[in-house]
Amino acid sequence: MISQLGRYEVIGELGQGAMGIVYKAKDPLIDRIVAIKTINLNQALEEKEEYEARFYQEAKAAGRLSHPNIVTIYDVGKSGDVAYIAMEFLQGRELREALNETPLPPLDQVLDIVVQVAQGLAYAHEHGIVHRDVKPSNVMVVRDGHVKITDFGIARMASASVRTQTGMVLGSPKYMSPEQVMGKATDQRSDIFSLGVMLYEMLTGQVAFNGENVNAIMYQILNTVPPPPSTLNPAVPDMLNFIVAKALAKSLDERYNDAGELANDLRACRDTVPRSGAPVDLRRSRQRKPDSQLSDSIHRLRRGEAEDEETKPVATMGLSTVFDSSAATMRLAAMTGSPEDAEEFAKTLKISRPTMDAISQATTLPLAKPKTAERTPVQARQDKANAPGKSSNLPLIAILALVLIGLVLALVF
Repeated sequence: MISQLGRYEVIGELGQGAMGIVYKAKDPLIDRIVAIKTINLNQALEEKEEYEARFYQEAKAAGRLSHPNIVTIYDVGKSGDVAYIAMEFLQGRELREALNETPLPPLDQVLDIVVQVAQGLAYAHEHGIVHRDVKPSNVMVVRDGHVKITDFGIARMASASVRTQTGMVLGSPKYMSPEQVMGKATDQRSDIFSLGVMLYEMLTGQVAFNGENVNAIMYQILNTVPPPPSTLNPAVPDMLNFIVAKALAKSLDERYNDAGELANDLRACRDTVPRSGAPVDLRRSRQRKPDSQLSDSIHRLRRGEAEDEETKPVATMGLSTVFDSSAATMRLAAMTGSPEDAEEFAKTLKISRPTMDAISQATTLPLAKPKTAERTPVQARQDKANAPGKSSNLPLIAILALVLIGLVLALVF
């Protein structure tokens, strides 16, 4: 372990970050304990100079943010091939650790945390900074439930490093927005989508988009809408269902445009729920089946649990092997985006753009013929008896004939 980074005296190792080791250190000039996040510049390979310049630019921009819900950055520097950021030392734990516990947090506590994250994001967005990697491991919960967002301004650096080495933007795929998946430019609404994914997980204990690999997750993000949180956690009110649905809208125009607006709605919802109720047992809530119709905004997705024979639901998080490859994801991009978007996505995945014939051949599946139910002998006789024009209508015809004869006789006599 290194003992010195610039003027900072390294005390110990705190853990591994996205791009390097995080240390606990002391600033001897003002006798202050700090956390130092290191970034290995050798990861950038031939783009080292551009990578280093962007790192300083992003770190300085994040250092200008001063908000109670954003970790404070004190200093940025370089020691050999290691760049570092000295920041506020937080005594608490990552939100990721809390979500790994079996019981779900009380609903009011979930809303308290997410409101604070939304407030911090709103402040950063007002100053022109998008986080790009909002997820539970980048949120710290300190004393008295106070929340701090970490890694502001360097999330772009992490994704750039992965792109340089593999040709793909990985980041944190389960929390990526549709724009990030398609390789489009991101703005504050991308952070709002990621926060919506995080909120969904806090409410239900399950991630909104899941799959066996990155391509499966990308398909889920682009095409599926998770079931309302209340179907997995009965404590969630309808108002919160719609807040989550709006935060997770695929279309930018239908999504929250402002994190401050999202925070206001969450606060209004928090005022309607009981304070510090008993935690919901996740093991019970996962077995609960929905007993009401899903809202119109999310009715297209079916539950993954098997119910009665009439409903026959489709697995929520399942994915056909037809889509489980980079080539299939490329076909999806070609079908759902513009030609320019598809071309950019093809460059990102480093594969050729498929032709329309290839798309048609890959996505055309044979349709199963509907089964005809077998009829019992009794049912067959009943069907024959009830068929139009058969002998079952003779009594009615006879009655009508007698009535007509009676009318004629009455007129004659």
